[in-house]
Amino acid sequence: FDGKKDTVYVDNTEFRIICQLSTQNFKKIKSKQIEILNEMSGIVDAKNGFAFFNDWMRAGYKNQFLYNKKTKKVQLVGMSRYEFGNAANDGSGESSVNLLTGDYIGNWNYYDFLANNEEGELVKMPTIKTKMKFKEINLEDFEENTYFGFADRCSELFYQQKEKMQKKRN
Repeated sequence: FDGKKDTVYVDNTEFRIICQLSTQNFKKIKSKQIEILNEMSGIVDAKNGFAFFNDWMRAGYKNQFLYNKKTKKVQLVGMSRYEFGNAANDGSGESSVNLLTGDYIGNWNYYDFLANNEEGELVKMPTIKTKMKFKEINLEDFEENTYFGFADRCSELFYQQKEKMQKKRN
């Protein structure tokens, strides 16, 4: 917020996000190693910060970071993910969590083989809205397990909602 250009990039040799802030004399701030980087990984501008994304053929995620003026650290403030599911799009959808408020929103689909007179169809689930708390995560603490922890919690919510819908149908 000092009007000077900062630098953020993914270092593909160290497998880390590197951030250099003018307020810290451009000293390198590094994430932990992210070994699942691929050609579709990178950094994009985000409102008041940046986002790290990692996309694959049928899934991906984005993590948003902001500079916290109080702690003088780069803080993870949001995570989102998407999946196309399998060939029938079972498990397709997207979700996000605001780490500052704990607000989680998930929009998911599942393939119901018994629907449509047992010809099957993709069923949109009601939007899942709940609280999902995380401890404060700064760039130096960020690693792929941060994302995988979020993905596991999303998956748990998806399967709980899917089970409720299937019980309701029966």
